[in-house]
Amino acid sequence: MSFQASEHQHTRYNPLRGEWVLVSPHRMKRPWCGQIEKPLEEIVPAHDPKNPLCPNVSRPNGEINPDYTSTYVFLNDFPALLEDVPEPPPSDDPLFQAGAAKGCCKVMCFHPRSDVTLPLMTQAEVRAVIDRWISEMEILGPKFNWVQIFENKGAMMGCSNPHPHCQIWASSFIPNEARVKDEKQKKYFEQHGRPMLMDYVDKELEKKERIVCSNAHWLVVVPYWALWPYETLVLPRSHVRRFTDLTDDQREALADIIRKITTRYDNLFSCSFPYSMGWHGAPTGEHLNDASDHWTFHGVFVPPLLRSATVKKHMVGYELLAQAQRDLTAEQAAQKLRELSEVHYKNA
Repeated sequence: MSFQASEHQHTRYNPLRGEWVLVSPHRMKRPWCGQIEKPLEEIVPAHDPKNPLCPNVSRPNGEINPDYTSTYVFLNDFPALLEDVPEPPPSDDPLFQAGAAKGCCKVMCFHPRSDVTLPLMTQAEVRAVIDRWISEMEILGPKFNWVQIFENKGAMMGCSNPHPHCQIWASSFIPNEARVKDEKQKKYFEQHGRPMLMDYVDKELEKKERIVCSNAHWLVVVPYWALWPYETLVLPRSHVRRFTDLTDDQREALADIIRKITTRYDNLFSCSFPYSMGWHGAPTGEHLNDASDHWTFHGVFVPPLLRSATVKKHMVGYELLAQAQRDLTAEQAAQKLRELSEVHYKNA
């Protein structure tokens, strides 16, 4: 019997994290008797006078949102990070260490309407979102060492408000995910003289097995080492270190590629596809002038759905106590997404 990646269990290495994932494709044949989520709610009004993210509505702190017509950014009313706070004292005990954590948290609304999401927005509207993301990076980047832009879409991902929005957390420290990616990319660059993810882009373009969609400046792949069933990376075709480095053409093409991948996600199970997504680039703040050629700016989409709109992947048991595991191979997931229409099912 010869090995077939689509049939036989094996492990795959994630060079961005220095971790392995167990791939068990034969498990897709098993019947599902586990948890089934409630059908995803699709009925959302265009404007809800009680929704604190809508235009002209009062937020919990008493402030009233303006009658905004595009993007809108405000300081989070319940921030995880504050700027003016005392720091913990130093400790000599190696088992009880604490560090300073200062920062700024913002909320950014993508659109004045609550009943649209990124795949249902126009090219110009998504471009406005990208321009505002970059503007916020330019404001927060010089002051904070890391600026994390992220969107949690859907109640399944813990999103408490259906209005299209994301969060922006800027911190005085470099978070774990970013720190590990920085270390791994730097080590690869020192060994090979090239950015890891640019080498990866070249090889994915050559193999064409895991590419979902692409345009002149970007490609979306289900990474070889993907952990979540339909996880994807948004990668530039030319080397870019930070969000703020994007040219006008790259920004416009990024709007196009975001619409393409999010439309495919929605079309997969004919639902408003839940996910967490965000952007990673070279650290900022006091690191703005550090050597950062090892970094490649990229986006990450992490959706939980596995078999249908109501069956999701659970990270429990073995995944929590031993090692990450997935059933569907990255190649199988990429093929399923690649074959879907770029016309949203609601507009078909």
